Amino acid sequence: MTTILGIDPGTLTMGYGIISVDKSNLSLVEMGVLHLSKYKEHSERLHFIFERVSALVQIHRPEMVALEAPFFGKNVQSMLKLGRAQGVAMAAAMAHGSQVVEFAPRKIKQMVTGNGNASKEQVWKMLQHQLKFEENPDFLDATDAVAAALCHHFTTGKGNNANITKAAPKKKSNSWAAFVDANKERVK
Repeated sequence: MTTILGIDPGTLTMGYGIISVDKSNLSLVEMGVLHLSKYKEHSERLHFIFERVSALVQIHRPEMVALEAPFFGKNVQSMLKLGRAQGVAMAAAMAHGSQVVEFAPRKIKQMVTGNGNASKEQVWKMLQHQLKFEENPDFLDATDAVAAALCHHFTTGKGNNANITKAAPKKKSNSWAAFVDANKERVK
C-alpha cells in the first residue's frame, strides 16, 4: 500500500489531502485545510505550516508529498510569501523522510479531469467519482490538494495502469456527461 500526501500551498488557506493506493484501489484517507489568516505575522503562519505538515507526515507516513506549484501572478510580494509557504511545507515533509514532487495546476487538472482548464468544481466532482466519497468540502483548497496527490499517482503509473489518464478526446460537446462518457475507465 502507498500513501500520498497532496498539498495546495497558500498563505491564508492551505489545503491538504491524503490518499491511499492499494493495487488498483484508491481511497481518500483525510482532507482538510489549514486556516492561516488568524496569524497576523507571516513568520507565525510559516511556523504553523511547518508544524502541521510535520504532524501529517509523522502520522500518515506518506511515501511521496505532491505539491501544487504556484502559478505566476502580478503581485511580487504575494508570490514571495506563497513561495515561502511552499518551501516550508517541502522542508517539513523532507525533514521527516518523505520525497517531494511539484505539479503545475494545469497538469493536475489535466491528469484528474482530462481538461487542463477544468474548474475547481469539476476537479472536486471527478475526485468524488474516483475516490468514492460524498462529502462536500468547505474549501476547494482541500480537493485541490487531493487532486495533486492523485496526479502523482497517475503520473507515476503505480497501481492499475488503466488509471493513467490521457487527454480526453475532443468532442463537440463540452458537457460533463460527454467527458464521463469518453472516460468510462476512470469513473467507477
